[in-house]
Amino acid sequence: MSVNIAILVGNLGKDPEVRFTQNGRAVANFSIATSEVWTGQDGNRQERTEWHNIVVWGKQAESCGQYLSKGRQVFVQGNIRSRSYEDKTGNTRYITEIVAQRVQFLGGAGGARTSQETPDQGFGDTPSTFQSPPIDDDIPF
Repeated sequence: MSVNIAILVGNLGKDPEVRFTQNGRAVANFSIATSEVWTGQDGNRQERTEWHNIVVWGKQAESCGQYLSKGRQVFVQGNIRSRSYEDKTGNTRYITEIVAQRVQFLGGAGGARTSQETPDQGFGDTPSTFQSPPIDDDIPF
């Protein structure tokens, strides 16, 4: 058995870029930043920001293009994928992306809104609120 799932909450670094495939299917690309803050051994505040490349398909991609913008906070759930491609100069480049099955727009007008892939319907927009899993206080670590 194996599991490939990523769950991120972060802020968009720029507006989503929406394109359409030859057969008319929408695809959106954007990056989100997640930050980690801690106090170092010297007592000073430390911060590290990681950037994550996100790919969204179908109607969900169109919704991302319409409602998301730079700085907006977003919840993303998807699979981690790595791929290679040739850049304009012919060099092979490698990239790791999160292919989103679920995108939830956080904050802003209208509250939270979720776009989610469903196996029978492809990508669709389903209003919803993300619910955190219950906290188990009996975990020994």
